[in-house]
Amino acid sequence: MVIARPFILTPRFQRPLAYLCLALSMSLVGVYVALTKPLVAAIPVFLLGWMRFGIAAVAMAGWLKKPASEAPLDRRTRILLFFESFLGNFMFSICMLFGVSMTSTVSAGVILAAIPAVAALMSGLFLKERMGLRIWLAVACGAAGMVMLSMAKPSAGLEQTAGEATRALWGNLLVFGAVVCEAAYIVIGKRLTANISPKRIAAVINLYGFALMTPAGFYHALQFDFGAVQAVSWGLLVFYALAASVGTVWLWMTGLQTVPAAQAGVFSVMLPVTAAAIGALFLHESFSTVQAWAFALALLGLLLATLPGRRTPAASI
Repeated sequence: MVIARPFILTPRFQRPLAYLCLALSMSLVGVYVALTKPLVAAIPVFLLGWMRFGIAAVAMAGWLKKPASEAPLDRRTRILLFFESFLGNFMFSICMLFGVSMTSTVSAGVILAAIPAVAALMSGLFLKERMGLRIWLAVACGAAGMVMLSMAKPSAGLEQTAGEATRALWGNLLVFGAVVCEAAYIVIGKRLTANISPKRIAAVINLYGFALMTPAGFYHALQFDFGAVQAVSWGLLVFYALAASVGTVWLWMTGLQTVPAAQAGVFSVMLPVTAAAIGALFLHESFSTVQAWAFALALLGLLLATLPGRRTPAASI
């Protein structure tokens, strides 16, 4: 009798698979960021977030159980899990949902291109990694891109009133808040993957997100007319819940098990690229020359922040 050997990924295939997981994760984020624009027009933000976490909690109920190979969660790990959820799930969702409801998906995509530079800056602050001139230039490029975006004049026939311009500015600032939250999510996530499986991380931080969103979500649910929501919006909601809380988190944490956090930040470029592409191609949003230059500056910042440099000893959070 021939006994089949278990399939074990060799280092040669492990890293490319990790890269694929990271790229798919950020691409999914870009897709659902773009698709939340029609969702927030149909469902209040806090109710939308609450239902997202609720649907995902049902889908991941079996992932909460501690595997026999994992040690019990200590106090420090529980705190990290809470902040991973508070910043990466709760605050990211609020900033992103309100932000995309007030600005264009293309503009959000340009701002989201600053994630790698901000993640590098936070790594220097919290992981005590040395901040070189290249990183500061990357941050400056991202800031310059956002300044260009905020000062851009709309295309002919798309002029904004003063109120609309102010609303778009606040929307851009909220999206940048989401950038900061996502950068913190990247930094904290690397620490968590050393001790906890990707599935359990996804399930636990989603449960924290559901608890945080419950008071406001329940309040809006009592006053909301669910019958007015169209079938297509319910379909988008289910996709949003499964993509945002299940697929993207599991894929990202799986990739982080193999790839260093700083290198993983490279793949966050898939988020703005995907979001902006969907906004321009499927949501019929304009893509002006100024927005293109702002995007180019943000991508230059990405390149500066993620080019390989001298290796430094890993630090813990």
